[in-house]
Amino acid sequence: MVAQNEISRGERHVDTVLLAHGTPPQEVEVLVVGAGPSGLATALELNRQKVDVAVVDAATSFRLIRAGAMGHSARTVEFFQQWRVEDRIRRGWTFPPEWNLGTTFRTSLIGHDLTRPGTPTGRPGFTGRAENPYSLAESLRRPQTALQQAFLDQLAELDVPVAGGWRLLSLLESASGAPSASGAPSASGASSASADQQDAGARDGIIATVEHVETGAVRRIRAKYVVGADGARSTVRTLAGIERDGAYATDRHFRFVVRTEGDYAGRDPFPSAVNVIVNGIHSGFLAALNETDWRVYAGPYPIEHTPTEEELLALARAAFGSDLALQVVDVTPYFKSTRLAKTFRQGRVLLVGDAAHVRTPGGNLGEGFGDVFNLGWKLAAVLRGTGGDALLDSYDRERRPHNARVGASAKARADRTESNVDEARRLGFPADDDTSPGAEERRDRIREILAQGQRRDVGVYFDERYDDSPVIAYEPDQAATETPWDAGVYVPGGRPGHRAPNGIIDPYGVTLYDRIGGDVALLVLSDDVSAVAGFTEAARERAIGLEVIHLPDAGARELYGAPFALVRPDHHVAWRGADASSAAAVLDRVYGRTPASDTLVTARTDAAAETPATASATL
Repeated sequence: MVAQNEISRGERHVDTVLLAHGTPPQEVEVLVVGAGPSGLATALELNRQKVDVAVVDAATSFRLIRAGAMGHSARTVEFFQQWRVEDRIRRGWTFPPEWNLGTTFRTSLIGHDLTRPGTPTGRPGFTGRAENPYSLAESLRRPQTALQQAFLDQLAELDVPVAGGWRLLSLLESASGAPSASGAPSASGASSASADQQDAGARDGIIATVEHVETGAVRRIRAKYVVGADGARSTVRTLAGIERDGAYATDRHFRFVVRTEGDYAGRDPFPSAVNVIVNGIHSGFLAALNETDWRVYAGPYPIEHTPTEEELLALARAAFGSDLALQVVDVTPYFKSTRLAKTFRQGRVLLVGDAAHVRTPGGNLGEGFGDVFNLGWKLAAVLRGTGGDALLDSYDRERRPHNARVGASAKARADRTESNVDEARRLGFPADDDTSPGAEERRDRIREILAQGQRRDVGVYFDERYDDSPVIAYEPDQAATETPWDAGVYVPGGRPGHRAPNGIIDPYGVTLYDRIGGDVALLVLSDDVSAVAGFTEAARERAIGLEVIHLPDAGARELYGAPFALVRPDHHVAWRGADASSAAAVLDRVYGRTPASDTLVTARTDAAAETPATASATL
């Protein structure tokens, strides 16, 4: 399944990932189109939820030099932990991990530090530990191919079929299925609807017609649902007739990969693998992909301009800070714009990842995993019959506003960074070898300029709130008392719709997230167990698997703000309250079994009405 280069100074290097040349099944509950990280993660999550799933992709391989995301937040690692792939991913590095020194901010690889004094940088000491007040997980830096290989290995062990070399031609929903059936021309240009209509009408579901890219063989796959995880130019989205909102970019940028030849300044004993380089010529990342290849950034350019190889090499050498021997091995354009699907659900077709949203680079893959984690348990509940159709509608209602918020923040951050760089360049960057007092004073001023308006995006990573959902039991005053979302602020707490705070629940390191499975969990946050019987009985009547977690911990009670809280499988608080009088109504709301009622009453104790201000942080 994988072709790897010779192991050198590490456990393995994941440079090329090969997809199995299998044949997809004729029938499956959920068909995932796209074997990138979001598509493979969808298969892992659905398998975790005991859903029959298969993946197809037109590609047969993925290469490291074309990989996208490299850095993954602690929240993303929480997803990896739930899918049991964190260890596999950590073992799949492409350069020695000791190259990871955090993200340095410099005038060149061998140049001057541009970090403003007092800003946390680098890695923890050998006897220390990275600390994150919002998560028990640690962030991770691994290339996209390492993720894909880890996901593929895990799926192979779970016997989940992943078939490369199969291109999607059409989608057709049955007449009795969800609305808005989608069809597409076949390879010859004729509509495939008439050929499939009889089969499709025989059962609820959707028929996907796929073609083998090498042999031309055509296969029809019957599925209950199709998940489009096939990237920004999604065929699934096009066939479903889903349009996108958002402005097109007015200029374009490039990610390009250069290969070093031999030693160079800053290479020995080991370089910093992740660097933001800003000088008079280059602005952007200089990041190692493996021991010879580095990703460099170029732009902005006019929308029609394509830089020459000489231009790119000049930018790369400016980033390295020396006239080293380089060759360009890959060039990929990208755009600093936000494009958002007008809906993430069209009948039995659902979109995740770049098929649903694209934006200015930085954390997009983590947003795709967030889509997957939100969608997986909902699809499973609907397929099991415990969830109503409104539960799938909530996927769009929850994720699309969140993605829009994060996309707008990313664009604003990128614009602010470009403005700061322009201002610094007007001041003028001293040469790296100029260490005169005047040069140092100017660098100090440049540090202040580049730091203007920049904060750590803890709100982007952890304030994944859903504040307008039909399947969350909000409190009567919640909308009026919510603090506005802020990319740089996160206040842990147990308000409905917010990410549930995690914590250690036994002396041996077991966490709350470890205990939350494929159904909702009832947290009992005091010695009062009066609500347990009511929720247990209501869950039994609805065939919902309810996990009861006793956590009579004062700190947990203070964070959650009520004696009881209901937490969904995607780690979001669905309800909190003081008794079980509304248990049946709460479960019906949370599982989309009945139309949401605005009269559902929730309550919390007055003493814990608000999360303490001491829990907040602005970074």
